[in-house]
Amino acid sequence: MSEKNPYLEIDRKMVGDIYTSRQVMENLTVLCDDFGSRFPGTPEERQAAEFMTASFERYGLEGARLEEYPYAGWTRGEATLEIVAPIEKRIPCISLPYCPAADITTDLVSVGYGSPAEYEELASQIRGCAVMTGSASPLDLGRWVHRKEKYERSVLAGAAFFIFVSEHPGVGPETGSLQNDHQAPIPGISVCKEDGAFLTRLIERKGEVKLRLRTTDVNEPRHSWNVVADLPGKGDSAEMAIIGCHYDGHDISQGAVDPASGLAIVMETARVLGRYARGELERTVRFVAFGTEEIGLTGAHRYLEAHGDELDGVRFLFNLDAAGGKSRKGMVLHRWPELEPFFKEAAVEMEEDLPVGQKVHPYSDHFPFLLQGVPTGHMGDPETGPHGRGFGHTAYDTLDKVELEDLRRGSSVAVRLMLRIATAEDFPARRRSAEEVQEIADTDVGLEGYRVSRQLGQMYA
Repeated sequence: MSEKNPYLEIDRKMVGDIYTSRQVMENLTVLCDDFGSRFPGTPEERQAAEFMTASFERYGLEGARLEEYPYAGWTRGEATLEIVAPIEKRIPCISLPYCPAADITTDLVSVGYGSPAEYEELASQIRGCAVMTGSASPLDLGRWVHRKEKYERSVLAGAAFFIFVSEHPGVGPETGSLQNDHQAPIPGISVCKEDGAFLTRLIERKGEVKLRLRTTDVNEPRHSWNVVADLPGKGDSAEMAIIGCHYDGHDISQGAVDPASGLAIVMETARVLGRYARGELERTVRFVAFGTEEIGLTGAHRYLEAHGDELDGVRFLFNLDAAGGKSRKGMVLHRWPELEPFFKEAAVEMEEDLPVGQKVHPYSDHFPFLLQGVPTGHMGDPETGPHGRGFGHTAYDTLDKVELEDLRRGSSVAVRLMLRIATAEDFPARRRSAEEVQEIADTDVGLEGYRVSRQLGQMYA
């Protein structure tokens, strides 16, 4: 480490503790092996929330609590997909969250990987039919095309139901929500890569393919919880820095990488900052484990509703969703160029491989904060292009996929960055105005999916 580092002594203590402790992996093991998916509406969701509350209290944080809120719940039912012509064959499938109960027979149309151009080209064929698309992003767009954008383009085009095909062989169907905090307007299901390829070949060889889909899912109101705790600053500043990650996974998996690896890093940051930085922080660091992210970022939205009067004082929201995976532990800022010098200087000071860059998407808990003008970023690699989830959102996102070294690396970066964010005398970002937020929402290429969601919302308003 450089002797120019004013935090050298405390950095050494924190990093040394992280790299000589297995606590981060032990917490992840409890989250995954004891509480399973932690899917909204399950007993394990509440058990995980209580475990985190108790852990934050044990780490010396103040005001550790569950903040309850309502949301639109969803419970998986049996789903069956059958080819009824030109052959008869059952295709294994799963419903996607917020899928309604339905019984539909119709023709199949493939839109490839679901680019906007493919939807436009096939618009006359889609209405009233089942639309099938792969989960990978179209290569020619240079951006991530999320499942939800493809689903909503299908709805806007008049599709009867939606089929989402996993891009990876051997991992089964890939799950993920269809809508945010409400029942989906048309059914949506997922099938594995191999069955998607079979259906594609059938269309190519036989022409028309007719399918029957039956779903039995239940949509009903429920309640969930955000877990909130504070490590108070020593001064009288009303400012705070927030670090968070959602704790709910999808019901078919442990959700070990996504999200729990990031949640374990949040907990490790709380443990280590609480031990070594207490009394050193100029401003409060707030730790938030968000609920119900996987079905609409609802926990983050409800947090903002409950804490709206505090937002002028939030210096930064650092989102650690899935941060303990294999990617580099950099800082991905969400259209905050004025913050690049701050984090690049921190990287030099820390002598850390910490790439810093700009990229934005609307599919994790940072996005509701961004819409409120709060400075935001997430841990990841800003230098990578669009890529798939790997095991993410499949039954195989399990504890064995996570390495202790990745958790330690992520924790050592997170804890040192939060120390600097909370302590720096001058932080070069301020809350954006509503007009500034609107300009980004209307123009940023990474928010095209958000604009499609707005279009669909207007249609159903």
